[in-house]
Amino acid sequence: MLRTFFAALTALLFALAPAAAKEVTLQQGRLTLNANLELADGRTTRDGVLLITHGTLAHNRMELIAALQKLLKARGINTLAINLSLGISNRHNMYDCNQPMRHRHIDALDEIGAWVAWLKDNGAQTIWLLGHSRGGNQTAWFAATRPAPEVKKVILLSPMTWDEKRAASAYKTRFGAPLAPMLAQARDFARAGHGGEPMELPGILYCKNGRATPESFLSYHAPDKRLNTPWWLDKIKIPVLVIAGGEDKTVPDLARQVKPLADGRHVMLKVIDDADHFYRDFAAEDAADAIAGFLNDQP
Repeated sequence: MLRTFFAALTALLFALAPAAAKEVTLQQGRLTLNANLELADGRTTRDGVLLITHGTLAHNRMELIAALQKLLKARGINTLAINLSLGISNRHNMYDCNQPMRHRHIDALDEIGAWVAWLKDNGAQTIWLLGHSRGGNQTAWFAATRPAPEVKKVILLSPMTWDEKRAASAYKTRFGAPLAPMLAQARDFARAGHGGEPMELPGILYCKNGRATPESFLSYHAPDKRLNTPWWLDKIKIPVLVIAGGEDKTVPDLARQVKPLADGRHVMLKVIDDADHFYRDFAAEDAADAIAGFLNDQP
C-alpha cells in the first residue's frame, strides 16, 4: 500500500510540474534506459505525450530528433524521445561499431513498451507514437502487436521498407561480400547452440568488419517481410500517419507502397516534396506541421 501511495504521489507531482526539458531514466532488467522529455509551455504529461523512437544505431539527440522536439514543443506538443539501449546501459550518442552487437531488431519493442508504461505511471492518459526510419518499423510492429488503450495514434516518419533482393544487393555493395553465406553461417552457429556468441562478419547494419552474435545478425539481415513497414499498416487498429520525403533516397519506394493503403481515415499519407531522409532545414518544419495537425485532429 505504501509503495502504491508513493508511486501515485510521484505521478501527480510529475504531471503538475512546470514545462521543462529533462533526461529521465528507468530500469529494465540490468539496463538503465534514458530519454529526453520536453514539456510544452503550460502543459503537463496529462495533456498527452508523443513518444519518439530514432533510427538505426542512432540516438535521441541526433539533429532530426532534437529539431522535432523543439518544433513540436513550440506547437504545444509534449514529447519523449527515447534512446534504445542496443544492449548498453544508459547509452548516449551513436552506437560504437567496435562494440560486439548482441541486440536484436525486436528488442526495441520491449523498450517502447517500458516507456509507454512509464508515461502511463507518470500521468499520461494519452500517448502517441512516432518512429523514424528503422524506428518507424519498430514503432509499427509495436503498435500492431502490443496495442494499449492509452496509445491513440501512430506516426511513421520515413519508416524503413525492405525487399529481399535489394537488401542482399545493398549488403554486397556496402561490405564487399555476399549476404547469403553469412546468413547460412549464422544459422549454423545458432543451431549449434552458439547463437549468443559474437562471430566475425564483413559487416552488420552500417558497421564494417563488425562482430555480432548470430541472433543479432539474423534479426537485422535475415529475410523477413515484417521488416517492410507498409506490411504492418492494415494490422494497426488506430489511426496512422505516414510521412514520406519526396527526395528520400533511403526509402524511395515508401510512398508508392503506402498510396494504395491510404484511405484518408485509418491510414494517411503525407509526402513532403523537398525532404530527404533526415528532413533537414524547412522540411523539419513541414514535418512538424503535419504531425501537429494529425495529433490535433480529434478522431
